[in-house]
Amino acid sequence: MQSLPTIHVLYENPAWLPPLLEGLAAEGFEDVRTVELVEGLIDPLKAPAEGIWINRISPSSHTRGHSSTIELGREFLYWLEAHGRRVINGSAAFELEVSKLRQDLVLNRWGITTPRTVLAVGNEAIIEAARGFDGPFITKHNQGGKGLGIQLFESVDALATWVNAPEFDAGPGGKVILQQYIQAPEPFITRVEIVGDRFLFAMRSNTSDGFELCPSDACQLESRSGPEVCPAEGPPSKFATSPLGADDSLVERYIAMCKGEGIDIAGIEFIEDADGKRYTYDINGTTNYSGVFAEKIGIDGMREFARHLRESVASGSSRRSVA
Repeated sequence: MQSLPTIHVLYENPAWLPPLLEGLAAEGFEDVRTVELVEGLIDPLKAPAEGIWINRISPSSHTRGHSSTIELGREFLYWLEAHGRRVINGSAAFELEVSKLRQDLVLNRWGITTPRTVLAVGNEAIIEAARGFDGPFITKHNQGGKGLGIQLFESVDALATWVNAPEFDAGPGGKVILQQYIQAPEPFITRVEIVGDRFLFAMRSNTSDGFELCPSDACQLESRSGPEVCPAEGPPSKFATSPLGADDSLVERYIAMCKGEGIDIAGIEFIEDADGKRYTYDINGTTNYSGVFAEKIGIDGMREFARHLRESVASGSSRRSVA
């Protein structure tokens, strides 16, 4: 019987580790090591430890006081790949993770419809960019996560007032995304989970309370006044099943894109307008899963990811992230 390799998990948020570690243990990975990437050093001449490396660094790391994690992570992933290590969601996937502008460019390259998207740096540039939108638009941080920086505007004047206010936060690097606002007939977005070029499941996320929609149980906010999506049985959740399946044309495009861009695991989000047109706007490489939702549908996302990892080892698959 083939022995399983050592697994190294790069992380900065320990709250997200337990489901992954439990999934890996359940699939027989006995040697799992966690590597906190908050500060540290890299010796380019020193080879990294053997094994498979899993990148769990989030674009929202700066909100937890880890302002250096993203830049350190970039160098760390490049170091791993330069030494030939297999990295799950390596440098190519990570660069998409931390840039919504790059996500838009990649999505369009694969023929996937996105909302009109512009990046601006500096107050004057942000206001000038807003003048190019015909109708409502939203802003968000280019390096976001957790719905950071999302604001809805009906006019350029309203935006100008906001960017000139003392509390205005442009996000890391001062890079602000302005994006066409898509009015959905119902208050939800759809998130498609993909693991190893395979459709896992799709779920609807309720947006009545806003766009902080990280599904991880560790991310859930205290319940507010918005309606819950799941049935009354069991704990409440803002997540519900979606009728979307693996044979959906949009899902097929997502899978092709992930395979072509070196994305091993992803949660990809889209919104549908009143005419049924679907606009994709976010690729989450550090995807998480809701425990409540997993119980409802009978699919444990992290266990499925660990199973995929074990099967790829058994088959001798050595696909590496695109450098």
